[in-house]
Amino acid sequence: MRQFTLPLYAELDRPVMPLPDWYNFNAMLDTGALFPVWIDDEELLIKTGAVSVKEKVVFGGIGGKAYGKLYQIPYFKFGDLVYPNMHIICYPMENRTCHMLLSSTMFYGLRCEIDYENHKLNVTIPDGQQITRNLVIRDSGGKLHVVCQY
Repeated sequence: MRQFTLPLYAELDRPVMPLPDWYNFNAMLDTGALFPVWIDDEELLIKTGAVSVKEKVVFGGIGGKAYGKLYQIPYFKFGDLVYPNMHIICYPMENRTCHMLLSSTMFYGLRCEIDYENHKLNVTIPDGQQITRNLVIRDSGGKLHVVCQY
């Protein structure tokens, strides 16, 4: 078993954390999300080396049906976890508190604890689970599916 802890911003009432190993951006864990979503300026995402995969994708959430662009990030690091060639939907929003939303699907097979009292996110990687995870968003007849292999 392997564990790591990331700090949460104490001044926010949401699980938002800095990403010091990834361009010093920050992210919010969205436990109800299927897809990771970049909600900041698209140009910032492109500066990470992200490349466009599909121009217009329809996805559910964020108040109903939304349209975004599908990108592939060459390398995303979250604590001890590594996501090579990770897919992410770009859907810039106003009034955001972070750069991106991390989906619950990114953590399949792991145990995540949001510790509001101590302002920490604790992640446990059970024995047999890999730290390298492959997250792919696929379009199947206009409906998006996410696959996270570990």
